[in-house]
Amino acid sequence: MTTSIESRTTLTNGVKMPWLGLGVFNMVAENEVEEAVKSAISTGYRSIDTAASYNNEEGVGRAIRDCGVPREELFITTKVWNSDHGYNAALSAFEASRKRLGVEYIDLYLVHWPVKGKYVETWKALEKLYQDGSVRAIGVSNFQTHHLEDIMAVGNVVPMVNQVEFHPLLAQQQLRKFCKSHRIQLEAWSPLMHGRLDEPLLREIASNYGKTPAQVVLRWDLQNEVVTIPKSSNPERLKENAAIFDFALSDEDMAKLNAMDCSRRFGADPDNFNF
Repeated sequence: MTTSIESRTTLTNGVKMPWLGLGVFNMVAENEVEEAVKSAISTGYRSIDTAASYNNEEGVGRAIRDCGVPREELFITTKVWNSDHGYNAALSAFEASRKRLGVEYIDLYLVHWPVKGKYVETWKALEKLYQDGSVRAIGVSNFQTHHLEDIMAVGNVVPMVNQVEFHPLLAQQQLRKFCKSHRIQLEAWSPLMHGRLDEPLLREIASNYGKTPAQVVLRWDLQNEVVTIPKSSNPERLKENAAIFDFALSDEDMAKLNAMDCSRRFGADPDNFNF
């Protein structure tokens, strides 16, 4: 399944999505995102996850044009921001993102947050983009089960991906079960808990495998069948994050890591955010 950085999961419509990608949240310093994306691609990454709200789509676009890898080998994700919810607004936001990225199509387009009273209409816009062939796959981000049920009740397409905060302290077990039962691929943002990796259990398990706590967490993601997109602009850290395909966690260690779950969020609550 996940034997190399080239390993991909297959979404419900047959599109293949890399298990490991690069997240570029908060990369806004001059040339930071361009250098990070180029370094990641040269390391073997093929999936880049950005968003309109990250204000770095243009830099991502320059990097993927200059990286020397054919566009069709790359998997580019971006997202519609909260201020662009609604059918027509979302369609316009997509065109703006596509223009900033400088691409003919986007591989995965997501609704960034479930803005109350608006996300169902926005989902209909994403369905239109999918039907028109402007995007290869559509999905959501930060959706709880009840949000997913809302759009599935009226939509024609079940979200192919749900990108959520996911890590050993927030294992989203009920949401994972729901997504799996509906063949919605779960994807982890902030898999490394904003760098809070100094947990004794993580250090102990990492030591046993000759790996770092970060590598253990990312491997845990994969073995839970969750796509993961750790963020880093450091070339050595990019290589470290990608070195997770040469070992496997035992069932016992997976169980220990699963038991760390305490519903601890480092990001916003999808049922209570104000942006």
